[in-house]
Formats: sequence, C-alpha cells, structure tokens
Amino acid sequence: MLDKLKDLCLLDGISGDEGAVREYIIDKIGDKAEIRVDNLGNVIAFCKGKKVPKNKIMVSAHMDEVGMIVTYVNSDGTLKVSSVGGVDPRVVFGRRVKIGRNNVLGVVGGKAIHNLTAEERKKSVPFDKLTIDIGVDSREEALKLVRLGDSVRFVSDFVEFGEGFVKCKAIDDRAGCAIMLRMIEEGVEYDTYFTFVVQEEIGLRGSTCAAFTVAPDYAVVLESTTAADIPSASGEKRVCELGKGPVVSYMDRHTMYDRELFELAFSAAEEKCLPCQTKTMVAGGNDAGAIHVSRGGVKTAAVSLPCRYLHSPSCVINKADFENAYVLTKLILDRTYNK
Repeated sequence: MLDKLKDLCLLDGISGDEGAVREYIIDKIGDKAEIRVDNLGNVIAFCKGKKVPKNKIMVSAHMDEVGMIVTYVNSDGTLKVSSVGGVDPRVVFGRRVKIGRNNVLGVVGGKAIHNLTAEERKKSVPFDKLTIDIGVDSREEALKLVRLGDSVRFVSDFVEFGEGFVKCKAIDDRAGCAIMLRMIEEGVEYDTYFTFVVQEEIGLRGSTCAAFTVAPDYAVVLESTTAADIPSASGEKRVCELGKGPVVSYMDRHTMYDRELFELAFSAAEEKCLPCQTKTMVAGGNDAGAIHVSRGGVKTAAVSLPCRYLHSPSCVINKADFENAYVLTKLILDRTYNK
C-alpha cells in the first residue's frame, strides 16, 4: 500500500486535470472491477463480491490535489497564477513547480525582501503579488513553453523519515485512493462501489455527480485531515494527532455525520484494540458534504488520516495511522453491508 501511495503522490493532478491519476488507477484495477468514467472524469468501479448485501455501499476518495493555474504572462516572461483549492500562500513562496503538459520547471518568487515595506514584511506574499520564474526574459519566449490555463504543481519528493513518518505532496487524498486500490485488489466479500472522484478541492464537484449515479444507502469517505500537533498548538487547537489512529468525525463545516456510523466506528475500533480518534474542533470538510445529501440522503461516515502541513508540498503522515485507516474502513464496511 505504501508503494502505491508513493506512485500516486508523485503523479500530478490538480483539480480539473486529474488524468494521470485516473489512468494509473484504471491500469491497476481494470481487470478487477467493472469501470466507468463519467463525463466529469470520476472513476466509478463496481466490485462484484461473493454475496449481494442488503445495503448498497459506496467507498469514496478524491484524486485531485491543490495547486495553481496560470492566468497571465508578464512582459518579462514571468507568470501570474491563481490558487486551485485552499493553498496558503505562505507555503508557496520559493517553491519549485512544474507547469503544463511539458512539465516546464519554475520557481515561485516575488518582490525582493530589501524592496518590501515594513508593513509588507509582516505579511505573507498574497497570490496577486507572486510570480513564477521559468528562466526566460520575455513574454514571447514564455508563451512558447506555457499557455494560460496550464496547471501548476508542486515539485516534491516522497520521503520516509523519523520513526514511521512519510512526507510528500498530495497525500490529501492519494492516501484514500491507495486504501481503495488495496481493497479492490484483495477482493470484497459483498458487492461494493468504489468512486475515485475529481474536483473535491474546489467544491466537492465530482462526488456530487458520483453519489447521484451510484445512489448508495451508505457511504464511507476516505480522506486526510488537518493535524496541528505541533508545539505552537495546545488543547483543542491540536485538532487531531499523528500516531493516535485514524480520525472519525462527528461534524465539520459541510456535514453532520451519521451518529450510528460514528458510534459504530469507535465500537469496532475498541473491539479490535485499534487506535481511533475524533477531531477536537468543528472545521474543514470533505466529499461527505455532497454525498450525504445526494438524492434522498445517504448515511455517511468519514475515515481520515491525520496529516500535518496539509495542502502543502510537505504533507506528513504516520505509516501506522495509514495502515489502521485501512483496517478501520474494512471493519466499518463489514458491519454496514447488512444493517
């Protein structure tokens, strides 16, 4: 599963440009599931089990990652960009990026520090003040390499470090995709739908369509969620912590999760002596926000990986949490097929 996570994270796929991720997933499961790709680009995979369950179950994760998009080319050949998804400009300045289909390399920069006013030095550089240097000196030269609308992706290595930690871009939500790939490759006891969806980072768009198509009774959303377990945060501000197991939420800014599934997740974890935690703040959101209100309503749970530095080139997770998220998801499904 870790090898697949590495493969997936090193692929590029900002919202609306998930093709490389989609191709990888289809290649891995094409002979193990009935696959359709809808008009938005979602992969909807139906896995035939040994039995037909009482309830139609959908497991979902999103393929897209945050990034940027080229909006203008300056006269000196530098590029202007806008964010795609919730990118904090503090994690962008000085980063290496790849641009467009030609993977043009660039560096994100802005006004030199000695030219900043005292007030400007107190703030992060906003997106409208950032530029990308691609090593040319004119608009004409730049336009030979890039186009308006080209995607801009972080350059990031996949690194295992410390005592069981992993760092890379796009762990949100390639980790969820990797868990689903493992489940599909191992086979399922009961018929199950798996949806690898697009455009979560810009408004839960893919999951809106996928949930309507599948029309499940129950759904489990696999995600990554913000952990703030660093020295500057204490108490409830830590939200969740690496090493304490997968996160099962009771509420976020988009969803009030099904209470029965929330309690089922914790009872299953306790029964198997599996570490499990919830958030200590109502914050964030994920594809459950669209799925749980699809058609006549869907009973929905979210199993998330606690992740430091989310939406940056250096997302950090704990390998044990990753494995335990897979185990917990299986436990929830086993108890849900025939509820």
